[in-house]
Order: sequence, then C-alpha cells, then structure tokens
Amino acid sequence: MIKAIFFDLDDTLLWDQKSVKEAFVATCQLAEQKYQIDASKLEEAVRQEARELYSSYDTYEFTQMIGINPFEGLWGNFNDEHENFQKMKDIVPTYRKEAWTRGLKACGVDDQEFGALLAEEFPAQRRKSPFVYEESFRVLDRLKESYRLLLLTNGSPELQNTKLEITPELVPYFEQIIISGAFGRGKPDVTIFEHALEKMNVTKDEAIMVGDNLMTDILGASRLGMKSVWINRHNKERNEVQPDFEITHLEELFSLLDKLNK
Repeated sequence: MIKAIFFDLDDTLLWDQKSVKEAFVATCQLAEQKYQIDASKLEEAVRQEARELYSSYDTYEFTQMIGINPFEGLWGNFNDEHENFQKMKDIVPTYRKEAWTRGLKACGVDDQEFGALLAEEFPAQRRKSPFVYEESFRVLDRLKESYRLLLLTNGSPELQNTKLEITPELVPYFEQIIISGAFGRGKPDVTIFEHALEKMNVTKDEAIMVGDNLMTDILGASRLGMKSVWINRHNKERNEVQPDFEITHLEELFSLLDKLNK
C-alpha cells in the first residue's frame, strides 16, 4: 500500500531548464544589442565554457556528489554550512565572470567589463523567471488528499530554498523537504532515501519516488528496492537504469497509484 510520495523538484515539479533557458536568452540579448553577436551562439559558448571551468575546480567532486550543476553555479551564492560550500562561495564570482568573458571571446568580443556585467545580469534574470509545469499544482492538490508528500531534492540548501521562495505555493504541500546539501549526500546515495523514509516513518514498500533523472532519482530508489516513477516529458532515451514505471505527464500518476493500491 503506497502511503507516501517522494517528489524530486527540478524538472519534475519546477521547470528549471526553462528558467535557465529564459535567463540565458534575456542576458545574451544584451550582448546582441551591444555587439551584434548572435545571442544563441553566445549562449552555447557560455554553456560550454561554464561546463569546462566548473569541472576544473577542486569542488567538482563535491558538486557531483551533492548534485549541483554548472548552471546553478552561474546564479547560486552558496552561503551554506560546509567547507566545500564555503569554497564554492569564494569561487563563483570569478567562475561567473570567466564563463561569460570567455563565452564573449569565443564569439569574437574581448570585453572583460561587459563579461562581468552579464555575469551579474544572469542571476537577476534567473530569479525573475521561475516556471512550474502547468499540471504541478493540480496534481499536488489531488494527491495531498490521499497521500503524504515529501520533497527530495539535490542541491545547495540556499539555492534550493531560493527556488522555493520564488515559487512559495509549492512549499505547503510537503510534510518534509530534504535537500542533499543539508543532509550531506545526494541522490542516488541510498542513505538520503533511508533518511527520507525515516522522516516520514514509512517503509520502502509504502513509498514511491517520482523524478525526471534516471541517474539520481530512479537509481537511488531502485538501489533501496523502493518503487520509482520516471517522468520522461521529453522522450529521453533510457539507459541501463530501469524505473518501475514511466510516464510523460504527472497526471498519469493517478491511475498508476490506483492500480498499485488496489
């Protein structure tokens, strides 16, 4: 009998990829206006530079373990407790400036000052553009009547809480909100799933994990022997990780849960 549903946050309930995309578009348009650079080419260049820089820092292993991606580094402040978050806090101002300045350079513009300006513009734009999938609230409204809900998200506590502050309507649905950076390990580590079960006082057979990421949400749940639902909105290819169920829209959860609880 399923009593509790664990939801991932980014790209499961919040449309984080769209928020990042919109922030890039708005920021890159400034460069297009000033220097007639193709905005989409600049976006591609900055994304590339950001990935390369991000993986060159000695905090990279930590960010992989906690689950913080390069584009979160472009707008998070990381005022969190833990020496690695403190290191990230020191790194990110330079990281942002470098990513944007190098991106501009790759498009033929050498302007450090303007790179620094774009590096500050992007976080402002990202904060201005929170997107929630159109069905998220409808689905949570219905589920909360019959199930207990928990949010299990990878990331920096400060940054994930910022995302929740700019979409405050999400928070009241959840009995518990667990953020990997506060716990000390991220999905797919089994211990964070065990911690979530403990917090909700349910067994692994009484809970189900819903998430968009095979390598974190689904892998972690399956390692524990807990049922998982992969939300695959964009027709992604499966890999070796096998979810118990696959859906393309959150509203498919209703009939799935009905079947499981028959």
